[in-house]
Amino acid sequence: MLVRDKIILGIDPGTNMLGYGAIQIKGQRVTMLAMGVIDLRKCGDGYLKLGRIYERVRGIIEEYLPDELAIESPFCGKNVQSMLKLGRAQGVAIAAAISRDVPIHEYAPLKIKQAITGNGGASKEQVAGMLQRLLNIPQESMLPYMDATDALGAAYCHYIETSRPDLGGGKCTSWKDFARQHASRVSGQTRTAVLPVALLKKQNR
Repeated sequence: MLVRDKIILGIDPGTNMLGYGAIQIKGQRVTMLAMGVIDLRKCGDGYLKLGRIYERVRGIIEEYLPDELAIESPFCGKNVQSMLKLGRAQGVAIAAAISRDVPIHEYAPLKIKQAITGNGGASKEQVAGMLQRLLNIPQESMLPYMDATDALGAAYCHYIETSRPDLGGGKCTSWKDFARQHASRVSGQTRTAVLPVALLKKQNR
């Protein structure tokens, strides 16, 4: 299947460190456009962190003009509070993409690791090393933050998935589409994720 030329932005959501990575596809050639992190460790208030995520992700979208966004879904761990925080960070990043009409695709961490390394149990370091080889990234351009390479992995995973002729569904072009496809995840939580952003946009824009 021929993949049209496009830019894919990957996001690894987090409330202390949010990773992002962008790749460009031109024919059969895939190159890295950007890779970095949004450092939120000095931002003490949880709602201010969400506002910062929204503004920064919108800024990254406006800078690189991605055709699609691939975002890593929160890992289902035992810590409920951590899951709640990650879910909010993911929701705010999704809202930023929706505000710029960028289609959204979500991938589980295991799916991304499987796509990049062939092993769903691969370490973050293994994912980073494979991406460095696949994208011919110079060593001096590699970052010490695995959040950045995880985000790049989400983008590359989406490239692999969209290269498959049997690809089906999964595109979200609006919050309504996302809510319908992920009803069990957003039911009863829409107000929690969206309200802080609406308030913070007035303060930060």
